[in-house]
Amino acid sequence: MKNDKLTIATRKSRLALWQSEHVAERLREHGIAAGLLPLSTRGDEILDRSLAEIGGKGLFLKELEVALLDGRADIAVHSLKDVPAEQPDGLMLAAWLPRANPADLWITADGTAIRQLPKGSRVGSSSLRRISQLKALRPDLEVVALRGNVETRLAAVREGRVAATLLAAAGLERLGIVPSGAIELAVEDWLPAPGQGIIVVQCRADDSDTISVLESLSCPLTTVQARAEREVARLLGADCSMPLAAFAHVSAQDMCLQVRLGDGSGRLIEAQAGGSITEPEDLARKVVRDLRDQGSQALLEKLSPSQN
Repeated sequence: MKNDKLTIATRKSRLALWQSEHVAERLREHGIAAGLLPLSTRGDEILDRSLAEIGGKGLFLKELEVALLDGRADIAVHSLKDVPAEQPDGLMLAAWLPRANPADLWITADGTAIRQLPKGSRVGSSSLRRISQLKALRPDLEVVALRGNVETRLAAVREGRVAATLLAAAGLERLGIVPSGAIELAVEDWLPAPGQGIIVVQCRADDSDTISVLESLSCPLTTVQARAEREVARLLGADCSMPLAAFAHVSAQDMCLQVRLGDGSGRLIEAQAGGSITEPEDLARKVVRDLRDQGSQALLEKLSPSQN
């Protein structure tokens, strides 16, 4: 932190800029000046191939992390669901902001539900997690690759290039562009990505002044949810493109961690464990043991190297 002002590395998409400005406003509320450093990432630039093919969602982070390490930026703001389970040397996650809506939205032009969509309809998605859960429900639908920012994917539905798509509710709600016919999928039935709906702030691990400032932004409840969900991914060796879904349900001092792993064909294995909110990693270990007993390793080995 230079001269009591933090420089925030951010992607250039409308949603990324919204999230970074949100963090900047929170910092200003604590008396810390902040400005944005918008950067382009490979994940934003390569749109003709799936994320699994080109290296996973971590491609949305690399340029921002380089800016942290070379001192051009003090912090970087990310959607937690895009952040790999392991941090690069020299960097750490220092603040988890209060979680927004973690659900996915099912979006069609006329509000048709998943089960009512005509057989053979084209659904646009490049998320292996979403594709796995959709194939389990509707193996008769045709899934086609669809990438780009949220506005681009909404336009694909509006223009009839696909009959439906799936998007994170948090992003659309933050931008105020939820389509009128969007259907929210209950997280108990349709699990989100680990960390979905959470804005996270990354910084250099040796920057004690910045770490101290960021601690004031962190939500304790969101933090333990993130720890549980991301520990599952870490133990499975998952990157952000693996068809892994997880959500930590919290009630008072109790937590129930629900996890689902697919292979993209419609096969799903599931596990859940309950316990104290103070032991999120222990719950993660329990569900991973259950997944392994059900054959998760064999399932993961069947995925192509680009997906595993």
